[in-house]
Amino acid sequence: METTLRGVGVSHGVAIGEVRHMGTAVLEPPAKQIPADEAEREQGRARQAVEAVAADLMARGNLAGGEAQHVLEAQAMMAQDPELIADVERRIAVGSTAERGVYDAFAAYRALLANAGEYLAGRVADLDDVRNRIVARLLGVPMPGVPDSDEPYVLIARDLAPADTALLDPALVLGFVTEEGGPTSHSAILARALGVPAVVALPGAGEIAEGTVVAVDGSTGEIFVGPSDEKRAEMEAAAAARKAALSATTGPGATSDGHKVPLLANVGGPADVPAAVEAGAEGVGLFRTEFLFLDDSKQAPSEEKQIAAYRAVLEAFPEGRVVVRVLDAGADKPLDFLTPADEPNPALGVRGLRSLLDHPDVLRTQLTALSKAAEGLPVYLEVMAPMVADRTDAKAFADACREAGLEAKFGAMVEIPSAALRARSILREVEFLSLGTNDLAQYTFAADRQVGAVSRLQDPWQPALLDLVALSADAARAEGKSCGVCGEAASDPLLACVLTGLGVTSLSMGAASIPYVRATLAKHTLAQCERAASAARAADTAEEARLAAQAVLSGE
Repeated sequence: METTLRGVGVSHGVAIGEVRHMGTAVLEPPAKQIPADEAEREQGRARQAVEAVAADLMARGNLAGGEAQHVLEAQAMMAQDPELIADVERRIAVGSTAERGVYDAFAAYRALLANAGEYLAGRVADLDDVRNRIVARLLGVPMPGVPDSDEPYVLIARDLAPADTALLDPALVLGFVTEEGGPTSHSAILARALGVPAVVALPGAGEIAEGTVVAVDGSTGEIFVGPSDEKRAEMEAAAAARKAALSATTGPGATSDGHKVPLLANVGGPADVPAAVEAGAEGVGLFRTEFLFLDDSKQAPSEEKQIAAYRAVLEAFPEGRVVVRVLDAGADKPLDFLTPADEPNPALGVRGLRSLLDHPDVLRTQLTALSKAAEGLPVYLEVMAPMVADRTDAKAFADACREAGLEAKFGAMVEIPSAALRARSILREVEFLSLGTNDLAQYTFAADRQVGAVSRLQDPWQPALLDLVALSADAARAEGKSCGVCGEAASDPLLACVLTGLGVTSLSMGAASIPYVRATLAKHTLAQCERAASAARAADTAEEARLAAQAVLSGE
C-alpha cells in the first residue's frame, strides 16, 4: 500500500529505487585505564590518527573539487584544532586510551558547540563525523559509510557528513533522504551541487525497511513508500517534462513577456567557475571569499595570493557582473587572527563586517587585492559587505572601499532584519542590496539553519521572510537601485517567480539550479509573478504560501 511522507525538498529531481541505509555510527570505546608509562605512546597514536583523518578529508576534497572541497577542508581544520588535540592529550595523560581520550574530548567540545549559538550548533554533525573517523582508525575498524551496491539505490541516513556526500556517485545514488538537516545544511548544498534529488528533515526515515521501493521528489519534499505503478508513471512523466523544458530554454533569465531577471551563480572560488559557465550563468551573484582565508586560520592570505584567486573568477565572466562578498568570518568560520575566541554567542557577536572593521588592515588588503585583480578586465565588479545592521555599518564599508581606491559598486547584504526594515536608509550609502535569505531567516525566526527540528522556520516560503524581501526590494526601487537575492531561496524555481514578483532584480544560486529557474521563469509573465507574490504574502504559513503561489502560476 502506498504511503506518503513529507520532509523538506532541497535538491530538484525525481528518484525511484530501492532503499539502502547508511552504516551505523562508530561504537563508544570502552573506558579502561592505561598505565602512566603508556601515555606517551597513546598520545602518539592519537596524533597520528588525527593527521591521517585530516589528510583523508583533504584528499577527498581535492577529488571532489568545487563547493565540496571547501567544506571538507574546513572539516579537516576542525580535526586538527590545537585546543581539541591538547584536551585529548590531557585526558590520555591521566589514564585514558587514545580512542577514549578522543571520544571524551570531542564529547566535551560537542556540548560547547551545541550550546554556543545557532551557527556553531550547526557544526555538531560535522564534528561527530570527524570523531567517528578518528575513533574508527584507532580501533582498527572500517568507518561506516555509503553502502556497497552494484545496483542504483536511494540512500537513507540519519544525516550525511560532508565527506560522504561529496563523493556520492550519482550513477549509483539516485537520491537521498535524511532524518536530520535543513535546507541550508552542508548535505543539502552538496546535493544541489551534485544534481542528486534530496529530501532532508524527515523524521522516521530510518524506519523504512531496507530494499523497500520509494519515490523521492526533491522539489516538493514528498516521499512515496511503495509507490503504485500509476504514481511511478506520473513522477517519471513529470521528470521527463521537466528535463525537456530545461533543454528547450536557453539564454538570459527573463519572464515570458521579456522582463529581464539576470541569473547569477554562487561560487566559492575558481574551482566552481566551470560549472557556472556551463549552466549559462550571466555572472556571479555571490563570490564567497572566506574559503581563501580558511586555508590558514593563523594569518590572512597575502595580497598576491588574493589577487590571483580573484582574477581567475573575474576573467571567466568578461562583460558579466561579479559580486564579491568580502570576508565573512566569525561564528561557524572562526579565524585565529581575526575573531574572538571567548564569545558566549558568536553568531550574535563580532562576525562579518564587524570583524573587518575591528581589523581594518585585513579589509584594506582585500579591497586593494580586488581592485588590482580587476585592472584591465571588462568585468562589472561589485563588492558587498556581510552582516550590515544599519546605515552606520554601510557608511563605514563604503568609506573603506573609497579609501582603498576601489573602482566598483559598493553594496550591503541584507541578513539581519534591521537591514531590511531600514533598507532605504542603508541605500543612501551603498549602491545595491543583496539578500542572504539563509541568515535572514535564521535571525528572523531564531532558528538554526542546520537543525532539522526547526527546519519549518528556515523555510524561505515563510510569509514573514517574504515581507522582509518585499521591504528591501521596495526600498531599492524607490532609490533607483538594485536588490538581488543570493541565498538558497533563489534556487527554488517556483519561489524565484515569487521573488521576481516581489521586485527582486537578480537571482543568484548554485550552478545546478540555474536551468530549472530559467525554464520556470520563462513560462510566466511578470504580472503572474506579482500575483503569485501577493498570494504568498497573504498566507499564514510557508506551506500555504507555496500552495497559493503554485495555484496562481498554474492558472487554478
